[in-house]
Amino acid sequence: MLQKHEICLVLMAAGSSTRFQKMLPFEKKVKKQWLRLDSKPLWKKVLEDLMALDIFGEVVVGMDENEILYAQNFCDVKIVAGGKTRTQSLKKILEHVQSPYVFVTDVARWDIDRDLCLKLVSLCKEYDCVVPFISCVDTIYYKDKAINREEVKLIQTPQISQTSKLKIALDKEYTDESTAMLDHNFRVGFVQGSHKMQKLTSLEDLRALVNQGKYSPSENIVTGSGIDIHAFVEKKPMVLGGVTIESPFGFKAHSDGDVLLHALIDALLGAICGGDIGEWFPDTSKNYENIDSKILLEKIRAFVVSVGYEILHVDVSILAQTPKISPYKKQIQEKLAELLYMQKNQINIKATTAEGLGFVGRKEGVCVMVQATLKFIDYREIYASINY
Repeated sequence: MLQKHEICLVLMAAGSSTRFQKMLPFEKKVKKQWLRLDSKPLWKKVLEDLMALDIFGEVVVGMDENEILYAQNFCDVKIVAGGKTRTQSLKKILEHVQSPYVFVTDVARWDIDRDLCLKLVSLCKEYDCVVPFISCVDTIYYKDKAINREEVKLIQTPQISQTSKLKIALDKEYTDESTAMLDHNFRVGFVQGSHKMQKLTSLEDLRALVNQGKYSPSENIVTGSGIDIHAFVEKKPMVLGGVTIESPFGFKAHSDGDVLLHALIDALLGAICGGDIGEWFPDTSKNYENIDSKILLEKIRAFVVSVGYEILHVDVSILAQTPKISPYKKQIQEKLAELLYMQKNQINIKATTAEGLGFVGRKEGVCVMVQATLKFIDYREIYASINY
């Protein structure tokens, strides 16, 4: 049996969930690793279940690089950036691994079989790689010929490998560790796997999660607030809420200066505890110089949804002595509904003056405040919709 200091847990959670998201409505394209069990993301549930085995001296989680800072709100383990493919992700993660053995599993195998995991650990010193498999009970055809199902193995994770040999084996793209190890003539041991650890890949695979009954997303509502202020500058178009406003001046800013969209971005980030607009789009970066703020909003909207949230309501307060906002309120409401993939009745626009007081009253700039209300995407509703 391995000692605790000899084995590293690697949780693969950097996937794009392309196949899973393809079947979702656009406004609910959550990544499967961010489906919520109460308020806990699925990847954290898997991580906690594995750490409860108490056999790992080292833990590394691979994440999409855009999710790392956000994911660190949920745990204290090492989280590193993955790559575009599973092999690229694993190679990058292994650069951070010091242990002689590595226990690699995919977050999609969310229902952990404790006994299987411990059995793999007990056998791993006998092989260079030990891997679970499921026997095939159905007739199998390859092209137009039946093949012997007794010789077919459906491979699962977790898989345990000698770290040094796995690093050598990953010299091209592979779908799992055992394939890479066999391809390099390393010893691979096969262990009967567990039907409990089926992979969550498609919406239909939500059946096991939903039918267990003990898992459901929290029904709590979260809110976030955003405020932004921009001074006027001459000879620049004014854009507010994605709408061009007739005005002799625009907003002084590194980007296009859309003060409303900037406040909206901060409100969305505030609701999910995702930082602020300056962290995501620093005004020291040339990448965002004069950028259309609708592009920035779309990046944040997509992120908010991908990590498990649905936007319910947006309330906007515009404080402006000039220009007059009232003629544009309906256009702004319609534009925000378009940008956020929401209905107009979910978006409220208010406008007021500063009664001549302060920098707004002196007609030096505009201030916008936004409140956003969100909830977790309910995968039970999604599953029910495909089984109606």
